[in-house]
Amino acid sequence: MPVDHYENFPVASLLVPARMRRPIEVIYRFARTADDIADEGDATADERLAGLAAYQAELDRIAAGLPPQTPLFIDLAQVIRQHALPLQLFRDLLDAFAQDVVKKRYADYAELIDYCRRSANPVGRLVLHLFGRTEAEHLEQSDCICTALQLINFWQDVALDWQKDRVYIPQTDLPHFRVSEADIAAARWSANWAALMDFEIDRAERLMRRGLPLVHALPGRLGWEIRLTIQGGLRILECLRKVRGDVFHRRPQLAKWDWAVLLGRSFTM
Repeated sequence: MPVDHYENFPVASLLVPARMRRPIEVIYRFARTADDIADEGDATADERLAGLAAYQAELDRIAAGLPPQTPLFIDLAQVIRQHALPLQLFRDLLDAFAQDVVKKRYADYAELIDYCRRSANPVGRLVLHLFGRTEAEHLEQSDCICTALQLINFWQDVALDWQKDRVYIPQTDLPHFRVSEADIAAARWSANWAALMDFEIDRAERLMRRGLPLVHALPGRLGWEIRLTIQGGLRILECLRKVRGDVFHRRPQLAKWDWAVLLGRSFTM
């Protein structure tokens, strides 16, 4: 679960069957490095977009049956070919990362969910494709989990995102709860802010619980990986509620002892 790099999907662990660890690691490496191009360092916006365009060009080469030019995409092409993965899911991720470079606010919840559809959901869908579980019901459940994890990251990182001039809380929600971006800038907690965060936390929790049945449809060890991921997200939401949404002074994150809690709760799902 989240520390410096928040993960919207389970990174290959000992719970994942050995034959699937490398494909998941390659997908993770693609997503992580592309996200870093959009977010990390001191590159200009144009330089970031150029870096992402280079990734798109490598996907174009794969689509055209041409050999990729970089080691990452040589590995990715092999995984895509072996598991018949949809290229559009990789393109969606790059599109979302490019959007992050230029778009700093979201007008409403629908607009934010559309961003999550491209920034988070594709990786969950790719994992399901790896395991051959692409039924519409399971894809929808995966989308709910991945979007919920992305939203949890946003609520957890309001103060950190502000430092990058980003606000993921929908703009329509702020006046509804009588708070403003000035409150974020001043790291100002209030009862109104707590009510806003409760509202956003409820949204994420509802989505996560809609995705819960997916754990029963997946192969044993992957199912346990997803159980722990879901429980980790729900645990962060608990921590957010406990501090009444005061992410300015007490950013919730999981401690070592939380993993015992997650494991215990995973048995009851």
